[in-house]
Amino acid sequence: MRKLFTIIFLILAGKNFAQELTSGGKLKPEQAIMDVRHYTISLNVDFKQKTIDGSATIDVIMAQPTHVLLFDLLDSLNVSQVLVNNKKQPFEYKNNLIRINLANELPAGKASVKVIYGGKPHVARRPPWDDGFIWSRDSTGHQWMAITAEGTGGKLYFPCKDHPSDEPNEGVDLIITVPKDLVVAGPGLLQKVTKHGETATFHWKTNYSINNYSILFNVGDFAVVSRKYTTIDGHVTPLQFYVLKEHLSKAEHHLDIFEKTIHEQEKYFGEYPWAKEKIAICETPHLGMEHQTMNAYGNKFHYTKVGGTDYDGLMHHEFGHEWWGNKVTAKDWADYWIHEGICTYGDALYVREFEGKEAYIKFFQRSAPTFGNKIPIVIGKDIDEEAAYNGDIYGKGAFFMHTICYIMDDSTFFPALKKFVTSPKYTYSNLVNTDDVEQFFSKESGKDLKPLFDLYLRSVKKLEVHIKQQPRDKYLIQLDNISIPLPIDVTTDAGTKRMIVDSKGIRVDSKTMPVIDADTYYLKKVIIE
Repeated sequence: MRKLFTIIFLILAGKNFAQELTSGGKLKPEQAIMDVRHYTISLNVDFKQKTIDGSATIDVIMAQPTHVLLFDLLDSLNVSQVLVNNKKQPFEYKNNLIRINLANELPAGKASVKVIYGGKPHVARRPPWDDGFIWSRDSTGHQWMAITAEGTGGKLYFPCKDHPSDEPNEGVDLIITVPKDLVVAGPGLLQKVTKHGETATFHWKTNYSINNYSILFNVGDFAVVSRKYTTIDGHVTPLQFYVLKEHLSKAEHHLDIFEKTIHEQEKYFGEYPWAKEKIAICETPHLGMEHQTMNAYGNKFHYTKVGGTDYDGLMHHEFGHEWWGNKVTAKDWADYWIHEGICTYGDALYVREFEGKEAYIKFFQRSAPTFGNKIPIVIGKDIDEEAAYNGDIYGKGAFFMHTICYIMDDSTFFPALKKFVTSPKYTYSNLVNTDDVEQFFSKESGKDLKPLFDLYLRSVKKLEVHIKQQPRDKYLIQLDNISIPLPIDVTTDAGTKRMIVDSKGIRVDSKTMPVIDADTYYLKKVIIE
């Protein structure tokens, strides 16, 4: 269990390695009027030169006429030509932006923009905690390539509107050409493989909306190990592992472990979100990352034991992002905790499922002292990814859900959690923010939870519980810094009882000093007077 804790809270927290680039922030006016509908990315990958070369076509709907189109693309690449509705247009490419100065005004409505480009993409220095291409080889000498892009965004290697508030509603086509002895793993469903001379072209397609940092591919000497998986709602979907051929013997056992993870996550979060496409993981030369329908896996088959059987905590966490990050997506990086905090809470639910509630409680008791608690989890709006990131979005975000679960009680909280993640109002193309989460759980609980969200997410304060000793073995217990009554476990000489405590306080009889919240459902400060 200590190892599991370390994987979730320390390895993932290593992302604080400073990133050179970031995504999101305040939406540019030229992009605010643009709704991206679809990307088609067609690239040739040259492993000898470590270059990419090809084109990206971006289908958009413009809300109003414009003389300017603006797309993000790291200027480590070269743009040779831009076409708008099949007509060449003048452009500028600098400061990581392609500015298209249209010869004639583009009317409102649908438009298609094609960018022809290529060059040497940015190389990751410490993946997955910084972003870029990873050019590597497996132990047999075959080329092995991966991409990490969560912080930098899709502009790492293709022109896009690099903002979390806009996903391509009609999906993506990825058409990637590599040497013929290699395999490309990508999002969605594989449409076809075309071989021509010394190369092979893989066409991957997803029809779902997708965040742009999940629009990527991995390349290697992969074998594809497949089986069928029946979802909780009875749909049969392919379950696949793009595993290096040298590790083929490990694949079936790993898929057994993966299936257990899938079943458990579906129990709490509902049917796997992309059942019409596939469930897949791909072995990568970096530790791992969430990518829609094709998670990166680089944990090298290092397992811990949970409930007496093999468990891969990193794989479980990244797979949880299929719900929290991919299906439920924050429209602003300011609300990053919705992805990472609730996903990490899902890791604790695996412990609860297979080791019981006591182990689940201990999971959070161990995590609570690790929080930095230096800056709030939610620090405003229009925040870029680098500014929004702090390690507390994982552990403290998860602990916050643990607190809400306690306040609402299991019988109310777990159906509500599943209701949120399966509601059309909050999923797929309907992006969310912290206010949405707050209002939803307030309604489901029948309580105004805003003061709790303000305390734990929008500040670094802890709940202050005041105990005042009074004559004749009596104690006054009251809340000092929150305006709503809260249930709290109070342990006296008569045992532990769940009591409703508010700012006015309650009196208890006890021959011993009361113990507040012994199982640690709250981040708190107890003041004894």
